[in-house]
Amino acid sequence: MSTETGNTYTVDTEPAARDIDDIDLHEYEAWPVLKFLIAFLIGGVFFLLPVPYQGEITVPFDIVVSNITGAFPDVVGVYSLGIILAGGILTTVAMASDGEVAGYDLSSFETSGVFWALRVAGVLIAPVMFFKLGPEWLHTPSTGGLMWGTLVYSVGVIIPIGAIFITIFVELGGLEFVGTLARPVMRPLFRVPGRAALDSLASWVGSYSVGLYVTRNVFEAGGYHKRDVFTIATCFSTVSIGFVGVVAATLEMLPKFPLIFGAYFFCVVVSGVILVRVPPISRIPEEYIAEPDPELAFSGTPADYVRLAVSEAVGKAKEGETFAQAAKRGFVDGLKLTSLILGTILAVGLAATLLSAHTPLFDMLGRPLTPVIAALGIPNAAVVAPATIVGITEMYVPVLLVTETAVKAKFFVGVLAVSQLIFFSSVGPMMMDMFSDVPIRFRDLVALFIMRTVLLVPLVAGITHALAALGLL
Repeated sequence: MSTETGNTYTVDTEPAARDIDDIDLHEYEAWPVLKFLIAFLIGGVFFLLPVPYQGEITVPFDIVVSNITGAFPDVVGVYSLGIILAGGILTTVAMASDGEVAGYDLSSFETSGVFWALRVAGVLIAPVMFFKLGPEWLHTPSTGGLMWGTLVYSVGVIIPIGAIFITIFVELGGLEFVGTLARPVMRPLFRVPGRAALDSLASWVGSYSVGLYVTRNVFEAGGYHKRDVFTIATCFSTVSIGFVGVVAATLEMLPKFPLIFGAYFFCVVVSGVILVRVPPISRIPEEYIAEPDPELAFSGTPADYVRLAVSEAVGKAKEGETFAQAAKRGFVDGLKLTSLILGTILAVGLAATLLSAHTPLFDMLGRPLTPVIAALGIPNAAVVAPATIVGITEMYVPVLLVTETAVKAKFFVGVLAVSQLIFFSSVGPMMMDMFSDVPIRFRDLVALFIMRTVLLVPLVAGITHALAALGLL
């Protein structure tokens, strides 16, 4: 049973767990089974299949995005400019007209005054970046060049392309299958539904943008409450496997990639287990914004979970859209989401990178940490200390600061930077804008960044020394 209060819903009582004999499993009809298998294969190949490409191992999703942004930079630039302008203009129109103009529903573009201002700021900044107007320092590779030519281009392409394939996967049974199998792990460890494993998987193998897109869709369908969303967004919007490889290559440590990735994975799990149990996450209400659709309470053997997972997936595929309908809806939703967040990312991210590059703020903040880093036995402490803080602007900046340091310092900063998760060049404003109805607030993200850093600094230092002692660094 659920109770509606205003525009939110709460679940009054948790149903008792049932076993496999108490559940009416779906019949395995040929076409629904085939739809699920094809959709699962499409998603698995596109996001997960390792393939050699230009001397590296990557996934088809990364190849597609890299080819689009690399082969057609001018087209992507025009597209990025246009979609930022569209997002800002449509938001302004929606705010001025109560969400409807000439019979068109623009309510999805309505937002708070702060995010309206940020989208408008994006509208003003985008032409400056596109036409390279203004002073040269605005367009350097570590500031405007990073934001416009790398992050804006990548996010602008990643979301609509990823949305096509992830929507096919989700709408035709993939979410039910992965979620059911992951339930025994996700609920006790992280206090989220098993289906949250798909959001995390989408971030690991594709992009945090795709993971957040999945989270938004499930939230709007009643599959998550606000605390679920807050947890998933702040603890599992991870840097992709491919980008961890970029970090390793930048540090000239690509042969150590398995060690870097293994430490990163361990750090994300440990910090997630701890942070979900303390404020601010633990204080977020368990409210839904749609009629609640919680996961079926279930208890059984591993074989029972597999049977239930297949049954739930086939049932979803039977009720779901066609492949063409799911792809079209995913692409349209992806474009809409991109128009909502890309201007915000540009405005906030440019401010953050300029602050990092042209002010002593982060050096000043990092200076008190120098003796702490030194006490932990990490070399080049004076360089490493600011790198532990500056990651809040953009996770790649700390990596650039330590390219000339000792191996242990490189490993420490590389793992720490990708494990901090929250940075304001992209994922921070994306969370705040996409989930303003949770809400995810700036102060919460700053607090969680600090808390993660406090947890991770000694943890990563310990891992660094352990690997060095084993002769692996």
